[in-house]
Amino acid sequence: MAKRLSKDDWIKAGFKALTEAGPKALKAEPLARRLGTTKGSFYWHFDDVPAFQTAMMEAWETRAYAEIITLVEQQGTAVRKLRELAQIAAAGAPEDFGGIAAEPSIRAWARENPDVAKAVAQIDAKRMTYVQELFEAIGLTNPELTRVLYAAFVGMEELSTHDGQTNGPAMGTLVDLILALHEADR
Repeated sequence: MAKRLSKDDWIKAGFKALTEAGPKALKAEPLARRLGTTKGSFYWHFDDVPAFQTAMMEAWETRAYAEIITLVEQQGTAVRKLRELAQIAAAGAPEDFGGIAAEPSIRAWARENPDVAKAVAQIDAKRMTYVQELFEAIGLTNPELTRVLYAAFVGMEELSTHDGQTNGPAMGTLVDLILALHEADR
């Protein structure tokens, strides 16, 4: 007897399909083939393909912000939070997506889907606000630093999809450089 697929199984399969074949693969039939099941299982969990895609984006939004901030907030000082955030960001793919680095594919999907673009813009704004708050707690008030750090994260993640390199050391170096410049200013 085949394993009964959960809503999360379908969402994970969606992220895998998105990263491997792009948004055109986010349909009931191709996903069912990937999972070796019928479309009926898909429609048991989702009313239609747009509802499935919305569920994917909701899952990504939760993992891309709320779950990460919960982890970061366990750190003591703003400096430790910033360093932890940089390492989490550099680590990339959350385990919930089966180790799939979905964000570069989501950003590519956002270029052709206005709903996805809106979700990405909202997450970007929330993330940058959080980073700015950490910088301000440290005494760094230049908002350009937030943009530089965030752009480095987005760019490094994209680069990693092409070269397979890890970003932890580079992100750590950038955070340390920003903090060192701040210390030198004192």
